[in-house]
Amino acid sequence: MDYLTRIRTFDLTTLPDLDEVVLGALHYLSDFDIPQIDRETYRRPLVIGSVNAFRIGKILFQDTDARFANESSYRDALAEIEHIDAVYIISASGGKHAREIAREVSALSLPLFLITNNFEAPAAEYVIDENVLLFPHIREPYTYNTSTYLSMLLSTGEERAEDILAFVESSVLPQIPETLGTLDAFTLMLPTQFDTHKGLFQTKFDELFGPRVVGRAFTIEQMKHAKTVIPSDTEGFISFGVSNTDYGKEHNRITIPLPKRCGPAAMMAIGYVVIGAIQRQHHAFFKEHIEAYCAFASQVFGQTINPIVE
Repeated sequence: MDYLTRIRTFDLTTLPDLDEVVLGALHYLSDFDIPQIDRETYRRPLVIGSVNAFRIGKILFQDTDARFANESSYRDALAEIEHIDAVYIISASGGKHAREIAREVSALSLPLFLITNNFEAPAAEYVIDENVLLFPHIREPYTYNTSTYLSMLLSTGEERAEDILAFVESSVLPQIPETLGTLDAFTLMLPTQFDTHKGLFQTKFDELFGPRVVGRAFTIEQMKHAKTVIPSDTEGFISFGVSNTDYGKEHNRITIPLPKRCGPAAMMAIGYVVIGAIQRQHHAFFKEHIEAYCAFASQVFGQTINPIVE
């Protein structure tokens, strides 16, 4: 299938599943030189993001002495300004909470950076042009944030979109069974170095399934701590690059390979592909409700939020 054409042409009646968007995004990002984020000049930055942007920030700045905050905690972090040498706001849209946060930070004597995918990010009003780091993205349904965050993770320069795509097509897709629709709960098990990715995947389950399909994620070491006290015959256990001979019914265990030198972008892409396959094999909860939800969210945030992010 030509996933890139699919992503460029879908409308509200033909919304793609998450796995399709991942494949289209990897095709798209293969043609770009991804901007690089300077993680050397400032060694004690405050990195601010909401929900999965917060987690992307933790991954991007994990090798610095960074502090991390979200839309609820950033004021407390800024109160200790003597421990901060710069502020990075991560927001795919550069809107919603990001604009207000940028306005407040711009009044302080700190270098302010905006990491975004939006050419017209509202928060950019408060950031000098050279400190707005603009990353490529392709159109996708609201909340998917696949090409947006993938492009940011690729900024480390250690992974290439085309390599991830080749691995997904050759090694991941053949391992995904067509029986996922018979299961109503999933536990994802990850290598210990991808602890932060747990939140990315749990958030995606929340957005795509709400309370209809349960999604949990743990590192393989965390699985040892009372995660399977209550068994279920309809819970799938999906292990990514780790061996599972202990958890779940044997016929409900699924093993998904990871590249030999798996980085954060590949881990995100592969996890999202599997979650997208779960979405495709279940009822179309997200597609039925996203338009109404965006109308509701537009009122909550006082700005237009479209079901398709161009």
